[in-house]
Amino acid sequence: MAIEWVLGREGLTHDRVATGRDALPRIRATHPDLVLLDVMLPEMSGHDICRDLRRDPSLADVRVLMMTARGSAQDRRRAIDEGADAFVTKPFDVKDLRAEVIRLLSL
Repeated sequence: MAIEWVLGREGLTHDRVATGRDALPRIRATHPDLVLLDVMLPEMSGHDICRDLRRDPSLADVRVLMMTARGSAQDRRRAIDEGADAFVTKPFDVKDLRAEVIRLLSL
């Protein structure tokens, strides 16, 4: 997968969950620096996860990069309004993804 390749190439450790329902417990348990969050996940949407993550003061410093195949201005605005730090439209260019990951981790 391109995401795992980019993260591995940058020497970043990463974790992956298959469903939206598994995301928040894992985020709370590991407190990552950055969450790459797909909007469309089984069992719970990325929008719901992002909103719940932002409601938790203990996770305020976790950066969120939302990804979706729907890239309209409205989709982007919704993600940012829900607390995402950045937004990438799929399919994405690997260079663009890498640049966003590095930018967010540098903040």
